[in-house]
Amino acid sequence: MTRAELISKLLEKFPQLTHPDVNLSVKAILDAMASHLGRHERIEIRGFGSFKVNVRPPRIGRNPKTGVKVEIPAKPAPHFKPGVEMRERVDFYPGSSQKP
Repeated sequence: MTRAELISKLLEKFPQLTHPDVNLSVKAILDAMASHLGRHERIEIRGFGSFKVNVRPPRIGRNPKTGVKVEIPAKPAPHFKPGVEMRERVDFYPGSSQKP
């Protein structure tokens, strides 16, 4: 789902809201999440999952064009862990290969 699709779904569900209001709300939520992750703070949304920043350790990589070894420094990377309810919904989604 894209940001535009999320805004469209919210407008369908809450017709009393205007497009600029929903757009501003979605932007504010995403900006707040990005800001917290930027400060390496954990975000937890009950029933959905949690976001945190993991630090990838430094490693040796290769330049794919030349094959020369390159040192890749440690760097932070966002990580999402789905909650129990989210995992259950995904596992038993109609059309999935798993049986309930």
